[in-house]
Amino acid sequence: MSFEPEAIEAARKAFAGPVAFLKSAPALEFLPNADVPEVAFAGRSNVGKSSLLNALTGRSSLARTSNTPGRTQELNFFDVGSPLAFRLVDMPGYGFAKAPKDMVRKWRYLVNDFLRGRDVLKRALVLIDSRHGIKDVDRDILEMLDKAAVSYRIVLTKADKIKASELAEVTEATIAEARKRPAAHPEVLVTSSETGLGIAELRAAVLEAIG
Repeated sequence: MSFEPEAIEAARKAFAGPVAFLKSAPALEFLPNADVPEVAFAGRSNVGKSSLLNALTGRSSLARTSNTPGRTQELNFFDVGSPLAFRLVDMPGYGFAKAPKDMVRKWRYLVNDFLRGRDVLKRALVLIDSRHGIKDVDRDILEMLDKAAVSYRIVLTKADKIKASELAEVTEATIAEARKRPAAHPEVLVTSSETGLGIAELRAAVLEAIG
C-alpha cells in the first residue's frame, strides 16, 4: 500500500518532534490517563519490536533492545509531540517458550484487559517476522484482538533478511490471512529497521490510525 507524499511528510514531521518515554505499567492501575490517542505495538519475542520503534522514532535507544526473550513484561508508554499529540504503547512480547506459566498468565490478563478497556487505543500494529510468517502463537494475539474488536494492522519485520521472492510469498500469504480476520486492516506493511524499508509508510500508518 502506498501513502500520498503529503501523508508521508506529515508523519515525518510528527515524529521529528519530541518523543519521550513516559512510564511502564506492570498492571492496569499504573496506566497513564486516557487523554490522547494511542497506537500499540505487539509482537513475538525477538521479532525486532524495539529496533522498529527506534527506527520509527529516529532514536537509537528509545526502546531497549534485548537478546533475552520475554524481558519486557510491562506496557511501556511513549509520548509523541509537543504539545502531546499521541502515545505509542510497547506491549510485552509473547511466545517465549521458557517463561514460567504464571508469567504467561499474567501477560495474558494484562494485555487482554488493556485491549478491551482502553477507549483511546486506536489501533494495534502486530509485528510478524518476515522469515517465519504468521505462526500459531501470533494467531493467538490476532484472535485476542478480533475478540476485543481492536482494529489492528500486520507489519512484517526484518524484510532485509530474506530473498525478495520469499518475501513476496510471505507478504501474499499474510495479506490473504489478514483479509479473513474481522478486525484486521486488509493491507500489510513490509519493513526493515536495518535498511529503513517501509519506515516512512509505518509512520504514515500510525498517523492515519489516530485520525
